[in-house]
Amino acid sequence: MTWFINHYHCTDCGTKWSDEWSCCCDDECPNCGSRNWSPVDSDDLSVIVSESGGEYVVLQSPPEVEEDKPRYRVVGRAETMNAAMALAGNLNVDR
Repeated sequence: MTWFINHYHCTDCGTKWSDEWSCCCDDECPNCGSRNWSPVDSDDLSVIVSESGGEYVVLQSPPEVEEDKPRYRVVGRAETMNAAMALAGNLNVDR
């Protein structure tokens, strides 16, 4: 499942916030309650790379998960960040 961190800006009160979700959905301002704010930017977190014990671990949010959490699973390991990023890039292309 795709997983995003969405970044918002409420022009009613000036509040900026971020929220993670399985889509780039509209949100409600946590400060003033104003509704229907679309993300001003989103980062795709469907595939991430994490360093662990001297290696780089590629994690992916599997397609069968619920919408409330990404529930990452290990899909690859690499000795270098470049190799891990190449694997992660190939996984993102397949989505």
